[in-house]
Amino acid sequence: MRFGALGAAVLSACVVAAAAAQEGDGTPGQPVWDVAAPPMTTRPVDINVDEGTWMDVDVSPDGKTIAFDLLGDIYTLPISGGEATRIAEGLPYEMQPKFSPDGKRIAFTSDRGGGDNIWVMNVDGSDKRPLTKETFRLLSEPSWSPDGRFIAARKHFTTQRSLGTGEIWIYNVGGGDGFVAVKRASEALQKELGEPAYAPDGGGIYYTRNVTPGNTFIYAQDSNTGIFSIEKYDFATGEVSSVVTGAGGATRPTPSPDGKKLAFVRRERNQSRLYVKDLETGALTKLYDDLDLDLQETWAVNGLYPGMSWLPDSTGVVFWAGGKIRRVDMAGNDQVIPFHVRDTRLVIDPPQPKTEVAPDTFRTQMPRYVSVSPDGRTAVFESLGKLYVKSLPDGAPETSDIGEGGGRRVVSLLVAGRQAYRLRQLERRQSWPDQDGQRERT
Repeated sequence: MRFGALGAAVLSACVVAAAAAQEGDGTPGQPVWDVAAPPMTTRPVDINVDEGTWMDVDVSPDGKTIAFDLLGDIYTLPISGGEATRIAEGLPYEMQPKFSPDGKRIAFTSDRGGGDNIWVMNVDGSDKRPLTKETFRLLSEPSWSPDGRFIAARKHFTTQRSLGTGEIWIYNVGGGDGFVAVKRASEALQKELGEPAYAPDGGGIYYTRNVTPGNTFIYAQDSNTGIFSIEKYDFATGEVSSVVTGAGGATRPTPSPDGKKLAFVRRERNQSRLYVKDLETGALTKLYDDLDLDLQETWAVNGLYPGMSWLPDSTGVVFWAGGKIRRVDMAGNDQVIPFHVRDTRLVIDPPQPKTEVAPDTFRTQMPRYVSVSPDGRTAVFESLGKLYVKSLPDGAPETSDIGEGGGRRVVSLLVAGRQAYRLRQLERRQSWPDQDGQRERT
């Protein structure tokens, strides 16, 4: 089954919690907001599923376990498939799990501190702690350095529009404020940069960048012309090199553990496909034809396609597509890794103010085209598609239905100097004396 109403409820709960988190900012006398336990009514919703939507997956260094996210919680699963074990749960929205090189910890993105930051936990879900503590800039897409000492992540920057770009920052797992490795081209830039992935030798970092000209983000560009390219930043030299470019673009760079290949997503016409590039020869191999559509034409702060992972021996790739977790080898042979999740989600129902659908009377919000008679005693105006006449200052508006014939007429007036012009006729008749008081005009 797919997730529609439940996904919306979970998202609604997280948005409400995140927005309110800004209110409890530690000001004296003000309670500190806890995203995991807000002072709001929650209710559990049962789920029983064997597929999901937009799932990030990662394979442990020993190749025995998969970590994945589903509806804001994180799970582990045997590489052969089966019943999933939840290791991160509750109202916080958590995603993008990544195993540490020693397989003992998992880095992930979480809003449990009030906004998206990078967190680390033990592989069993214990000892969750924040690595970053941004209160304004969003952080996502963690990637471990091969020695396990650092984590790269995408930090989001906005412009005068809500749309913005990213920078690649590096954080010491032991603590600290981090430093920028790949900086945005300018503060005016509104085009995506993200999806960081450490090179297996630790000497550089791969990432995706919108390479179309100009600073302004434009919706619905032609992905077949190549909106995104994959680039690599070299730590030793500071140089940036192009790795994958060209028609259909290139997103979600995923280097193989042996450092010889790079898996990525490319668009062909209206279909996203999984490719591998041989980094020694430059040869491209298409491994899988039927990915879900990537987000190259849109704005994607959390990545253009869900995270995927190589098997430890670099012989195949594990990824999400069509609601399932899948694996494919270098010959293009693919199979589903089955999973089953049966548990609950806590949700907060969104506010639902009661509104009477058809009351006998109500106050309109926008009277329009008001005209006042020359003597100032009467006004005519339009509301809800009808003309109303009102005696000034406190008379009740009156009107009759259009087109019922046999009655008198109401005339809308536009006063220009001493002239009154007929604009529209209704069933009722009304007249006013001219400003000199000598005669009436209709």
